Amino acid sequence: MTRNIADIRRDYEGGQLDEAQVTDDPMPLFEEWLTLALESEGLDGNAMTLATADSQGLPHARVVLLKGVDEQGFVFYTNYHSHKGSELTNVPHAALTFWWPSLARQVRIEGRVEQVSEQESDDYFASRPRASQLGAWIATQSVVIPDRTWIEERQARFEQAYEGQQIPRPVHWGGYRIIPEMVEFWQGQPSRLHDRIRYERRDGDWHHFRLAP
Repeated sequence: MTRNIADIRRDYEGGQLDEAQVTDDPMPLFEEWLTLALESEGLDGNAMTLATADSQGLPHARVVLLKGVDEQGFVFYTNYHSHKGSELTNVPHAALTFWWPSLARQVRIEGRVEQVSEQESDDYFASRPRASQLGAWIATQSVVIPDRTWIEERQARFEQAYEGQQIPRPVHWGGYRIIPEMVEFWQGQPSRLHDRIRYERRDGDWHHFRLAP
């Protein structure tokens, strides 16, 4: 590496995040921020880092896509037999992080996790492009494979098997919902004096407060 990454600097600038402007519930504010992020970040606006822990307490993180959000929580879809699926079975709690550089905004979410209903998974699976539906069958996610040819041969077999047919949702594939217990909004500001508003759910009610940068 020819560039010293310790010398990389960015002075963040963004709108003010004031306690008087936020709602009692974090979800309307999140949806407002997400709408702006989808406009400014394009197809990456719903990308989020999902962090899980295994049965030994070791953390694991990867980027996935948010596919649903409402008053109940945040939804994404995956293979239930993947590493993250196994981790969520053993430790049904997770953390999410959204980072939107064009807006100098970050949102952190922590909460418990549950599988969405089979009907929700069926409905979302039916809305996916056919190639993505096949991909759910082709990809035995997180399993060690010998080479790329293995995937291509498996793809050919499933394309032939479902030629001219509707593709059913695999029982090992579906959605998870993160039910938030903490949501933190971060708005970048000059001189690292950032705005941070955190919501915490206590006894079923949301409480919010400002944190030091």
